[in-house]
Amino acid sequence: MNQWYEKLFSNYANAYDKEEFTQGTFGECDFIEREINFNKKIKILDVGCGTGRHSIELANRGYVVTGIDLSESMLNKAKEKALEFNLKIDFQVEDARNLPFEDEFDLTLMLCEGGFSLMETDEMNFQILKGIEKSLKQNGKLIFTTLNGLFPLFHSVKDFLANEKKDGNASYSENSFNLMTLRDFNKTTIINDAGEKIELDCNERYYVPSEITWLLKSLNFKKINIFGAKLGAFSRKDQLTTEDYEMLVIGERH
Repeated sequence: MNQWYEKLFSNYANAYDKEEFTQGTFGECDFIEREINFNKKIKILDVGCGTGRHSIELANRGYVVTGIDLSESMLNKAKEKALEFNLKIDFQVEDARNLPFEDEFDLTLMLCEGGFSLMETDEMNFQILKGIEKSLKQNGKLIFTTLNGLFPLFHSVKDFLANEKKDGNASYSENSFNLMTLRDFNKTTIINDAGEKIELDCNERYYVPSEITWLLKSLNFKKINIFGAKLGAFSRKDQLTTEDYEMLVIGERH
């Protein structure tokens, strides 16, 4: 039986690219370039790459990128877009919980909840981090965003999502936040690329910073920094607060 995220991304590529939360690609890639000192020799893995927006922008800037995603539909869109720019990007259908790479990449990206936090158990989320750690070279770096568990302790997730609805078609209702598991359960409604209205019972895991730090330390990341994640404007100057819906995590193995 397919999980909600598999159903969501089975025919959603065109609509996904129009959503408000996908519009920060250029600024986010600017930040990524600064983090790797503009080194064009490194190999980058984009986990949960979706329609390839970060992979394509980075490849367009001269970087070697491999993009993986569970959704063949999303990857087909990514390949179409890469072809338009005459870019050669290795897009692969892979499950982030079972990555086939070992000691291969200098940088791994996992942005906009690219798999992590969508999984139905904490163990599965941890499996994603384990696979990423294995895929990285000894001095590798991980940059990812995830839902900030401090936010729902001070705010209503339901109200936030209602107020944030701008461009795009995804809407959320019937939210209930479980303080014991830090999971938000909601009904997500979209209009897919076939024009069909789809309703999905979803749940996403929020993480507090101390959890993320402990998870990464247990996987041999030696230096871990966590910041607020501003759409299209990632910065090490943004101290994480209870006002940030997402957090930006940077883990370094060296």
